[in-house]
Amino acid sequence: MYALVDAVAYYASAEKVFDPSIRRKAVVVLTNNDGCICAVCPNARRLGVPKFKPYFQIKNFLAKHNVVIRSSNYELYADLSDKMMNVIGRFCDNQYVYSIDESFLEFKNYNSLIDDWHQYGHKIRRAVWKETRLPVGVGFGTTPTLAKAANHAAKKLSGFDGVAIIDDDLSRKAILSRMSLTDVWGIGDRLGNKLSILGIKDAWDLANQSPRIMRNQFSVLVERTVNELNGVPCLSWDEVRQDKKEIFSTRSLGQRITDYNALKAAITSHACIVARKARQQRSLIKRLLVFASSSPHDENYYKKSLIYEFPAATDNTIKIAEAISYVFDSIYLPGVNFYRCGAGAIELENRRFYQQDMFSVSINNPKLMKCYDKINKRYGKGTVEVAAAGQNEKWAMRRNFLSPSYTSKWKDIPKIIC
Repeated sequence: MYALVDAVAYYASAEKVFDPSIRRKAVVVLTNNDGCICAVCPNARRLGVPKFKPYFQIKNFLAKHNVVIRSSNYELYADLSDKMMNVIGRFCDNQYVYSIDESFLEFKNYNSLIDDWHQYGHKIRRAVWKETRLPVGVGFGTTPTLAKAANHAAKKLSGFDGVAIIDDDLSRKAILSRMSLTDVWGIGDRLGNKLSILGIKDAWDLANQSPRIMRNQFSVLVERTVNELNGVPCLSWDEVRQDKKEIFSTRSLGQRITDYNALKAAITSHACIVARKARQQRSLIKRLLVFASSSPHDENYYKKSLIYEFPAATDNTIKIAEAISYVFDSIYLPGVNFYRCGAGAIELENRRFYQQDMFSVSINNPKLMKCYDKINKRYGKGTVEVAAAGQNEKWAMRRNFLSPSYTSKWKDIPKIIC
């Protein structure tokens, strides 16, 4: 048996954890630079608030209905996600964290121990709520895809109370016949349109197709999906996640900038983020891509990118920040209203297997970087930073509705008066 545990409107629910005053209110969360709505709590959904709508287009509607607006607080979401996953992991013998708010569970040795899966699902929900104050839906299935379908039913279909189970043909048909094609894990809009042309209307129709024919007409992935919908496990996850082949940090600027130093600081900041992420997966950077651009909607669109190749692969933030200085003059153009910039490691090497050059002095400083990361982890990101990446209000991400960092800043720790 498999299960998928998924938080309900995770970003919006996370905003309510440390602020009980908004728990019964409609809450939405905005994307980077407060651009679009990316999370809508159930109360806001009942008001008809759509996801991915630009904030400026729906601003008056939100104000009219007293909807609480929050900017994305990624530090808070990451901390609460870790706590939630630790709680969920206690209920199975194999856990795979699929995303920040989704976790697959596998029960290899639990079938003889659990008499009532529905009751067990509510036990998971109660534990997560008690320890994190996050609402979750739990779906059980005989394959990962059926567990995903059951989770969809638990959260979005009427007649379910936060837990759904697909463990026989009757429950499988009852749920799949109420699901659209694009509600099936792995079936996107484009593929769903192609399948609908063949007369396949819903998930139950898809389950009744021939796996071999689906493979011939589409791909082996669709064949596996059909098999999974029929209770034949085809999908598995690696015991250890593979390291990323590339690491990027890019973002639209808080406001247009033309200043030389401000743009350089923004790009350097992104490069430092790339360096930190590389160290987290024990990788060294061999080639670094750096770019900056104006908006594609500008009359004279400008974009320039360059690649800097290090003499020896490194994860040293200081050396990576220096690389920005070497290429920046070739990227910057006076008079351009820069709208977006970033950096990316496009060639990485594993630190454990990297062959050092015996005739060159290493540019890495693992002890310094370990201290650097340890301070920032304990006291919050940005506590220690290279001078060239100093925070600047001109380019920092716009977050006008940001909630306190309840779990990562001493000044924001909740205070209880009793």
